[in-house]
Amino acid sequence: MMVEPSLVLFYLASAITLGGALGVVMTRNIVYASFALLAAMMGVAGVFLLVFAEFLALVQILIYGGAVVIVLLFALMLTRLEDFQNLTDHRQWPIAAVISIGLFALLVTAIVTTSVRTTEPQSIDFETLGETLFTQWAIPFEVASLVLLVALIGSIVLVRTDGDRD
Repeated sequence: MMVEPSLVLFYLASAITLGGALGVVMTRNIVYASFALLAAMMGVAGVFLLVFAEFLALVQILIYGGAVVIVLLFALMLTRLEDFQNLTDHRQWPIAAVISIGLFALLVTAIVTTSVRTTEPQSIDFETLGETLFTQWAIPFEVASLVLLVALIGSIVLVRTDGDRD
């Protein structure tokens, strides 16, 4: 019996995603958790590539894999950790474990009872996508860019007012 290469690649991408997700929640070091999050996002991008969603894979890598992890590390570097007390409370772990097991059982039930539908792979023309983005969706695109610009300027102002002025 021959195993399909796409199935092997799916299991590999799923293992990378699962390993990264477990690394995020199980490690105590926030920097290691950030890199585990990056691995999980890359695994999700691999799954997108396997279902021929190249654009979603690209967005996953650029936005979640790159920008979110970089912003998380940037916020970590700017936060003065010595100003915060250790507020970790481990008395609620049994409740969290029961809720997690219940959600996992619900997820497994949903996966098992749902039928798998297959579709033919369709290619996305990036030229058409770009043309639509800058014509039909030009105003929301510009509003999103202004929101990002305001966030960038706000972070610079926060850093400059808290830090030493050279």
